[in-house]
Amino acid sequence: MSSIELDHVSKLYANGAYGVRDVDLSIGEGEFVIFLGPSGCGKSTTLRMIAGLEGISSGDLRIGGRSVNNVPPRDRNIAVVFQSYALYPHMSVRDNMGFGLKMRGVGKAVIDEKIREAAGLLGLTPYLDRKPAALSGGQRQRVALGRAIVRDPVAFLLDEPLSNLDAQLRAEMRLELVKLHRRLGRTIVHVTHDQVEAMTMGDRICIMREGSMIQVGKPLEVYANPVDTFVARFLATPPMNLIPARLEGRGDGLAVIGDGLDVPVPDMHRTAYAPVAGREVIFGLRPEDLHETPQPGCVRIDVTVVAMEALGVENILVGQIGGTGGKPVEIAARLSRHFTAPVGASVPLYLDARPMHLFDPETTRAFPRPALRIVKS
Repeated sequence: MSSIELDHVSKLYANGAYGVRDVDLSIGEGEFVIFLGPSGCGKSTTLRMIAGLEGISSGDLRIGGRSVNNVPPRDRNIAVVFQSYALYPHMSVRDNMGFGLKMRGVGKAVIDEKIREAAGLLGLTPYLDRKPAALSGGQRQRVALGRAIVRDPVAFLLDEPLSNLDAQLRAEMRLELVKLHRRLGRTIVHVTHDQVEAMTMGDRICIMREGSMIQVGKPLEVYANPVDTFVARFLATPPMNLIPARLEGRGDGLAVIGDGLDVPVPDMHRTAYAPVAGREVIFGLRPEDLHETPQPGCVRIDVTVVAMEALGVENILVGQIGGTGGKPVEIAARLSRHFTAPVGASVPLYLDARPMHLFDPETTRAFPRPALRIVKS
């Protein structure tokens, strides 16, 4: 059994500050879960409590249904892979991978067989007699994973293992970790501050802020239905556009009114947002919901171009709207690679309001509406 349950777990330091506050989470056997958040949000501390490297101030931590609050790390059968790899530079790949088993008194034949299997799984067989200094960053990361695999743990805890790699290696290792999870079928908890890792690797994302877990769900569901403005902006690049506005009644409908913004609320959201009519709101819309050509049901807005970012597969327009009643609002639009416009130009964009969000300016929480689902094609 490799389920992991955190039952209102907290970490309180001697100075009275919480590193982690009241985390309540159940991780199923064989699940790949991502802890996502900015630096200092408590994600690594939570991981270290699961590993037994940090004490728990309150709550109960269970692995496989057994409380492990007072169980030392060596007896939890959990493997941890750190950002720094932590390889012994004077040892070969073979010796690094087998060192932990050797210290436990496991026989040489068993160690050799486990190393052979793990090396084959990770493509390390040709490098078993090399020292870490003779390996690339990606190969060293594989050795650290191999050292964890040979232990045959019930779960793997990965603490930002890809952050030291360059962009290409990071993309390759993301895919390798997903493949590895499918082959091993073990529980994996992966800590990262990288939104791409979170969106592409995990079965579920747990977004943390200031020691608290503020939203948990499948990546695309969290992306489509953020609970507040922090999640809305953190879980994407470019982030969600957040525009100050007011929700007004209009005939038998509703409209979001702001400086440079006049958007009728789609019928699908009218009932949910009716109680908010007459209030100040924050209007949220993803950059991909702005289009360069007219679309059925879309609303035209005029945008002054501030910058164009050409990414090859697409162009990101950064622009401003409004400004007649004060400071203009900067927004981003994810457009086709064929779209270009000079800085300073005024261009029309077409806004699809169906995926819109409204947030409370005081609490930053999303006003409830029917959840949207994004289906992978």
